[in-house]
Amino acid sequence: MARGASHYVHGTDPVEQQRLARMNRLINEGALRELALRGGESILDFGCGLGQLTRAMARAAGKGARVVGIERSPEQIAEALRQARAANEGTLVEIRQGEAAAPPLRDDEWATFDLVHARFLLEHLPDPLAAVRAMVRAARPAGRIVLQDDDHEMLRLWPEPPGFDTLWRAYIRTYDRHGNDPLVGRRLASLLHAAGAQPRRTSAVFFGGCAGQESFDDLVENLATILDGARGEILEVGAFDAAACDQAITALRVWRARPDASFWYYVSWAEAVRPG
Repeated sequence: MARGASHYVHGTDPVEQQRLARMNRLINEGALRELALRGGESILDFGCGLGQLTRAMARAAGKGARVVGIERSPEQIAEALRQARAANEGTLVEIRQGEAAAPPLRDDEWATFDLVHARFLLEHLPDPLAAVRAMVRAARPAGRIVLQDDDHEMLRLWPEPPGFDTLWRAYIRTYDRHGNDPLVGRRLASLLHAAGAQPRRTSAVFFGGCAGQESFDDLVENLATILDGARGEILEVGAFDAAACDQAITALRVWRARPDASFWYYVSWAEAVRPG
């Protein structure tokens, strides 16, 4: 794989798109709280996927806002547009196809956006700094750049389902095999600094729950579906045979029925401004 080419381990089939839609419903409220949009911003969303958070940002920014999403996958763009039309929001945001390191912006659009944002993008890029540099270039002087991404070592399940620790570590290694960084969340402020921005704040968006919580089944199913989708690559890592891998994923789904089960995860957050 060429340096700088992204590899999205989850794919873009309908099952994965359904998982992404479910995940957005679970996590977008927390992301919007952290973004604290004031209204009327011009926003550029890198790696916008199905566009659910992109549209939520547009709604939060309200009157006078201009929101553009960048997405490389035509399958994701097609589903994003379908969902937008179904929600009567077909004109709320503009989605353009392109790569994060070379976003499809006109010459007069560079250095004009109040907020430039990316979530769950950098972990899939062998060269995340190239994308962050493009993000900084797109922000206006004193404009905000916000990164949200994963550090997969932050996941904790208790009591831990049988085989889960080995399964999760094998999943993490599927990123390494493609030159991607499953721990990039801990590097977000450093990447912003290296790209020429001035880091201002770090935080995290909680993504977890416990038995008895309304969202708990969906949280665990999101995790199980991630592992289902990565099963082939997990087996290539060599930590499991097929039967043991399937048993571990099944144990996770059984575990969610425990009355004492709990799930802890945090999406890493870093915010910076472009000097000017």
